[in-house]
Amino acid sequence: MLHFRCSTTFSFLACRQAEERCLLSSSFSSCGAAVDSFFASHFSSPTPTPTPTTLDPRSFVSALVRCRYVDDIRRVHAFATTTGMMRNLGVANKHIYIYAQHFALADAYALFLRMGERDNVSWSVVIGAFAKVGDYASCFGTFRDFVRSGSRIDNFTLPFVLRACRDTMSLRLGVEVHNLVFKAGLHSDLFVSAALVDMYARCGDVENARKVFDKMVKRDMVSWTVMISGYADCGNPEESLILFDRMMEEGVAPDKITTVTVVFACAKLGVMHNAKMIHDYISNHKFSVDLILGTAMIDMYAKCGSVDAAREIFDGMRDKNVITWSTMISAYGIHGCGREALELFPLMLQSGIQPNRITCVSILSACSHAGLVDEGLRFFHSMEKEYFIYPDVKHYTCVVDLLGRAGKLKEALELSEKMTAEKDEGFWGALLGACRIHGTTHFAERAAKSLLELNPRIPSYYVLLSNIYANAGRWDDVAKVRELMASKGLRKTPGWTLIEIGKKTHRFRVGDKSNPLSKEIYKTLKVLIEKLELAGYVPDTNFVLHDIDEELKAGILSTHSEKLAIAYGIIATPGGTTLRISKNLRVCGDCHNFTKLASAVTQREIIVRDANRFHHFREGTCSCGDYW
Repeated sequence: MLHFRCSTTFSFLACRQAEERCLLSSSFSSCGAAVDSFFASHFSSPTPTPTPTTLDPRSFVSALVRCRYVDDIRRVHAFATTTGMMRNLGVANKHIYIYAQHFALADAYALFLRMGERDNVSWSVVIGAFAKVGDYASCFGTFRDFVRSGSRIDNFTLPFVLRACRDTMSLRLGVEVHNLVFKAGLHSDLFVSAALVDMYARCGDVENARKVFDKMVKRDMVSWTVMISGYADCGNPEESLILFDRMMEEGVAPDKITTVTVVFACAKLGVMHNAKMIHDYISNHKFSVDLILGTAMIDMYAKCGSVDAAREIFDGMRDKNVITWSTMISAYGIHGCGREALELFPLMLQSGIQPNRITCVSILSACSHAGLVDEGLRFFHSMEKEYFIYPDVKHYTCVVDLLGRAGKLKEALELSEKMTAEKDEGFWGALLGACRIHGTTHFAERAAKSLLELNPRIPSYYVLLSNIYANAGRWDDVAKVRELMASKGLRKTPGWTLIEIGKKTHRFRVGDKSNPLSKEIYKTLKVLIEKLELAGYVPDTNFVLHDIDEELKAGILSTHSEKLAIAYGIIATPGGTTLRISKNLRVCGDCHNFTKLASAVTQREIIVRDANRFHHFREGTCSCGDYW
């Protein structure tokens, strides 16, 4: 029975909170005095005991609103029951609501069950209360009873249930509720539609979220913000920015919350023009750069390639918390500025901010990207002793990455044997990546086996192992891995490079000829390669992982997407202009060497953001120090 199930599935935490609140109410405050005054006004001698006809429901509601403790609510509840006022639906609903506000769900639900009459408000308050404390089984069960009771579904109850679907990522249940929305004729209701957009977007179904969004007759700020955020979260930040522009075109002025969402989208896209555009919007509308917005802007500029702009925002913030400091430390890390990250840490401590787990990950990651092995290990061993932070799997992963990049694979494995935290995909992925850098097939096979046991549906794991076999010349094993991928219906993620020119971005793939200036791009690239060869460039065919002859390998290398993007940048921009490039995969060694020499020959700074970090190429050198 639903009643038994719901009464026994109450969150223990909610019940415990109710008990604690009751204990707190043992000595009444001024609020208790106000409730006492309410009783005195109705029971003052020699006035007889009031009857329902002589009482005003508003006085009970007023008394309930003034209650601060559960015992106060129970006193009013007892009085309302004695006088028969609980037969008034409005008074009963208010009791349920106030109980729920004080997390006294047991009292709220017991009252709900005893009610002879219920309306949609009664159901909505109970359903919403269950959702609020995270008792989703009772939330959905009560909603199911609500539907079966024959009550008319309205725009009060549905948003509560849809938010519960969102919080539990229950897309299937969300679709069922959406069907009820259509049957009830509420698909054009603003509140219900906004809740549907939110549910679909947070469940990762951005396509259905957009369908509901586009059909909305009127869109409020929340709907726009949720839709913009949904695209950013689902890996389509370009559409987030398009929607942001459309929002303003339709006369809806984005507020600060929407602006923070767009800042996050800019960070994901990594395009400096968009970062400057949203920064101008923030400045023009005089939004205060507080903790949330400031931290988001630090992350945005760092991921758009300017750690200096990120530091400028950081230095200009009046208030900073541990997340702000950790974000700035992480910004230095992804740009290969390990020393700067380490120098920032003591300043954080001096400001009175203690590190948390994220801060420690940021420090260790910065050491890993900069090759600061001794410093990273020293910090790792000090975490528990000095900052009372016991390392978890993320910290161990950073240290394995640190040791692995430095070629200390034996030490990395020894550490993995000692760790008590359960190894996850990130840990084994770091170890497999280190094996790829140093061509260690024995350890690679062990790491790959563990990875594929954890998640056999990720193509990049197979590709990494295949590349390691290819580097070792084990072509039969390469074929076996590729056959295994094919049998599982998996395909290698195609590589692409995006270059920012003015206000636009242009995407290239290997051997791409879709650009209108393709002939000129290939001509420019040929000339550039000839100049680089005079400067000492020799194509490294080890990075072409196919069993073909050297001439064909060199031809494939020459049309890698990074090289095409650089050639286009030379054509499309004046001499001396910085080229900003993003790549969805890790930069290959040959393209890294090519870009270093290209920065010297063309006298340009070339900033490349790959899947792991930033590379700043200037005058023939890279900020990573060839350590990536």
